Amino acid sequence: MNDTQFVEQVRDRPGMFGLGHTYHPTAAFLLGFDQARSGGFLRGFNEWLTVRDGELSSQHWLVRVPAQALPGFTFQGFDHLHLEPEQEQQAVNHLFSLILEFLEVRDDPWALTSMYARYHRIRTSLHGGDPS
Repeated sequence: MNDTQFVEQVRDRPGMFGLGHTYHPTAAFLLGFDQARSGGFLRGFNEWLTVRDGELSSQHWLVRVPAQALPGFTFQGFDHLHLEPEQEQQAVNHLFSLILEFLEVRDDPWALTSMYARYHRIRTSLHGGDPS
């Protein structure tokens, strides 16, 4: 089973993985899977989000995803993450959609190279040509 198939299976059968339809546990599960793969599963995901959004952000994807999915969402910490069930589902759906879209790029060497080149241009344009 490849990564795309795994993500689709988690999305389609969350109960099989001990998940419901809530954002924080789902995101934590995928982050744990990434850690188990030594960071190789989602390597480049933050950079890809930067390119996709066209702007650099200091926020981790754990915060960026619900902010994109839920207009007016303000992150105040996971202890204060109280979403209505339909908001949870929107955030979870958006997370899976983004990860599946990212995996298409990650698994295509030419698309991945292009993404990193675009990311580099965004970074250097914000730092006046200084890539650091």
